[in-house]
Amino acid sequence: MTTKTAVLALLAMWGVGSPACLPALAAEAAAGTDGSIEAALPGLTDRVWSRIDDGGLPGVMKVFLSDGTLIEDSCWETHRLSPWRIVSETTVSWNEDGIDIDAEIVSLTDAELVLSLQLVGGTVEERYQPAAVPFVCPDIPKG
Repeated sequence: MTTKTAVLALLAMWGVGSPACLPALAAEAAAGTDGSIEAALPGLTDRVWSRIDDGGLPGVMKVFLSDGTLIEDSCWETHRLSPWRIVSETTVSWNEDGIDIDAEIVSLTDAELVLSLQLVGGTVEERYQPAAVPFVCPDIPKG
């Protein structure tokens, strides 16, 4: 087997050739009664939510896409793409490194999103607001 053939086989196995599979399945699992995520949790999706209580670490953000993809990013870490889904009327879930994270939506308005994350070490509350545009990460001193 050539190197090129081996790489193509791995990509096919990982699903790289069919990127729509995972989001479509996640969207189906999370859909509201009319078939859309937006109908189930209006105001949550397709917005950049910037963390308010960031502990001095700027640029923490989450984007719940209506196709079932969660984008997580910050100014100091590499971005993460994860599937997410609606568990109940007030709970969403996503997977990070093989661990399911359940988050209760404590509050969801046009001005704020408050999540209560059920983590191994206990419950953690995170507060978000719609991200300011434009935004550029500040220079972070290298240690």
